[in-house]
Amino acid sequence: MDYQEVIKEARNVIGKYCKACPVCNGRACGNQIPGPGAKGSGDTAIRNFEKWQEIRVNMDTICSNEKVDTSVTLFGRKFRMPVFAGPVGAVNLHYGEKYDDLSYNQVLLKACADNGIAAFTGDGANEQVVISAARAIGEMEGAGVPTIKPWSKEMLARKLELVKQSGAFAVAMDIDAAGLPFLKNCEPPAGSKTVEELKEVITGLEVPFIVKGVLTVKGALKAKEAGAAAVVVSNHGGRVLDQCPSTAEVLPEIVAALQNSGVKVLVDGGIRSGVDVFKALAMGADGVLIARPFVTAVFGGGEEGVKLYIDKISGELEDTMAMCGAHSIAEITGEMIRREK
Repeated sequence: MDYQEVIKEARNVIGKYCKACPVCNGRACGNQIPGPGAKGSGDTAIRNFEKWQEIRVNMDTICSNEKVDTSVTLFGRKFRMPVFAGPVGAVNLHYGEKYDDLSYNQVLLKACADNGIAAFTGDGANEQVVISAARAIGEMEGAGVPTIKPWSKEMLARKLELVKQSGAFAVAMDIDAAGLPFLKNCEPPAGSKTVEELKEVITGLEVPFIVKGVLTVKGALKAKEAGAAAVVVSNHGGRVLDQCPSTAEVLPEIVAALQNSGVKVLVDGGIRSGVDVFKALAMGADGVLIARPFVTAVFGGGEEGVKLYIDKISGELEDTMAMCGAHSIAEITGEMIRREK
């Protein structure tokens, strides 16, 4: 099996919403939700993808001919490359019946761990989503990052207890999920969190806490104040607010604001190749998340499909680094990319 066969097979089983496109760029699914689409016009998901394509890489092979090392240490663990599979929840609703949340996460977590990276898991209106995620992470001896939505204080306490029991090496909150309808309609109220409320959540944890869904310098600094170990520059794939800037557009200013703070900066949204990963790292990100293509990989090829996609991203990243004169992640600099002004 090769990666093109994975995509072809995924089209047969992935359900009626996702089109399993060769490149997931947000155009075929538009504003279609349920499914992988974005809110409103669908503009934000498309913009996420296109803004990475506008950045060019600067080739420079007048350098030493050394072996490229893509490995990195984050959150106390060494990874093959600074790439994580992004969180997906309510798999049945959005992607069809072949997998439920437990079986999807079992396949994804194991395949990622076996191939040198780690996966974030999702959350949803049905509490079984996070129960399944926590169980799958526990089965993998903590090799995953559960992502919890900004529920009410009581609901958060219950879900975070499940997370602790899983032994996960880090935990995330997709704070921008406050814009999802099922959170807006929660009783008791759920959604946006103050700095003090986030501090209270973080204080009760013994592992790094990642705030996902930061799109402004102001938001990044508030996450830092709350005690976050990392932020994910993200607009939730365009699923919570139309007409947002792309993550590529705001990443540099957030990196600058958190420089020397100790807070790691991850980024997601439209990153689809190892070349895109290189661009994000050159802009100062410590790592990236990729979500939707991993769904295609799981549905189209199970663990083998995930391995093929990881190998694809890894090979593209390694090749780009070699051709731009970077032999380690630490050697990737802003001079290696070109951004139109």
